[in-house]
Amino acid sequence: MKATGIVRRIDDLGRVVIPKEIRRTMRIREGDPLEIYTDKDGGVIFKKYSLMGGLVDFAGQLCETLNRTTGQVTVITDRDTCIAVAGVPRRELADKTVSSQMERLMEGRQVYQYKAGEETIPLCADSDKYSLSTAAPILSEGDVLGCVLFAATGDKLAGGEVEYKLVQSIAGFLGRHMES
Repeated sequence: MKATGIVRRIDDLGRVVIPKEIRRTMRIREGDPLEIYTDKDGGVIFKKYSLMGGLVDFAGQLCETLNRTTGQVTVITDRDTCIAVAGVPRRELADKTVSSQMERLMEGRQVYQYKAGEETIPLCADSDKYSLSTAAPILSEGDVLGCVLFAATGDKLAGGEVEYKLVQSIAGFLGRHMES
C-alpha cells in the first residue's frame, strides 16, 4: 500500500470523500462500483470493481475464436484495461490501460471502423503500436461495460463489413449475457 498523505473524516452517514486527484489518477468515475477489502492490520482498501472481470476466461475463449476466424488481433476490454487478447503475445496488451481516445469512443456508444486517411485511435494509453481497426462497445442495461475490437499496426488497419458485424454481434452477446 502506498501512503498519499491525505486524511479524510467519515461523515455522520458513513461516507468518505475520495479526493479528485486520486479519482482522476485511478480513473474512477462517478457511479463506478468499488469493492471494499480489509486487511489484517485494520486497513480498508477500495478497489475498482469490473463487471467484466468475471468473464476473463470466457472473453479469452471468444478472442481466440475470433482470432482464428479472422486472423486479426482481437481484444476485449472493460472500461479501463484489456482483459482478453488473442493474436499477439498476451504480455503486449493484456492488462494494459486503454487510451483516453478509446474511452471516449466507448462513451459514444457507436460501432467504430477505421477509414483510410483518418487519424488512428491508439488502443493503449502508453503505446501507439496498436490502433483500432474495428470496435464495438459492450452495453448492458444502458451502461458501457467495455469493448470488443480488432486492432492492428499502422498499415494493416483496413476492416470490412464482416469484422464490423462480428464485433457488433459479440459486443451485443456479451452485453445481454451480463444482464442475466
